Amino acid sequence: MTETRLPLLEVEHVTMRFGGLLAVNGLSFTAAQREITAVIGPNGAGKTTLFNCITGFYKPQVGRMALRHQTGPVLLERLSDHRIAAEARVARTFQNIRLFARMSVLENLIVAQHQELMRASAFSLAGLLGLGRYRNAEKRAVERARYWLDKVGLTALADEEAGALPYGSQRRLEIARAMCTDPVLLCLDEPAAGLNPRESLELNGLLTGIRDEHGIGLLLIEHDMSVVMGISDWVVVLDYGKKIAEGRPEAVRKDPAVIRAYLGEEENEDLPPEILGDVEEDS
Repeated sequence: MTETRLPLLEVEHVTMRFGGLLAVNGLSFTAAQREITAVIGPNGAGKTTLFNCITGFYKPQVGRMALRHQTGPVLLERLSDHRIAAEARVARTFQNIRLFARMSVLENLIVAQHQELMRASAFSLAGLLGLGRYRNAEKRAVERARYWLDKVGLTALADEEAGALPYGSQRRLEIARAMCTDPVLLCLDEPAAGLNPRESLELNGLLTGIRDEHGIGLLLIEHDMSVVMGISDWVVVLDYGKKIAEGRPEAVRKDPAVIRAYLGEEENEDLPPEILGDVEEDS
């Protein structure tokens, strides 16, 4: 029986070259609504290049990337990066944390909402005059920021400098900042990088909570397979820029092509826990 997955992001035949290097090669897959889709693969598989295409840092030479909105599909390859964020409502975090280190934790979340605040201020005039329209927008921005501070457990640190937070807290703050933009698709580039096991477990709960409570799609690149196998609804596996497998986590971990890509040889058994995680232990 064929599964019914409601499309959110449809990537079709995307190809990205850098000179003679074929970084992404005719890639097609679908990330569904209200699902966590993981993109995995060995180093150099093309994962970050794919993210850079989706979020507008690169324009693929070939292919189509359609993000489904209520009003119809938005073709991401036709938009600049700032329009992908503002109009298509695609938010992203990075492998290397990019917070405003000297700003407070709360200020980082308010700044993330600058586009809404600028519109409400009529591009500064209403803000300078203190008009009600801007005051209401500012109040909503603070309320949303405090909501996400509570969700990521940072309310008590709202006035601290973001750069002074422990590493794991900075990771959570970056996710909260992305969620303050009210995205329909949240792209996470190695959100568990540098986290200890306890922090990874907390991250799992945060991401599944975002999926379940806010009904958005999440697309993540991740090397921590305890995270991937513990929370993903769908897994896409890349190797040398090509898709070699996709499906539910329990099926992907048994796929011979995936085993060969990770171990360099064909096995008849599942990938070991250190490669693709222990589903029973993490569920």
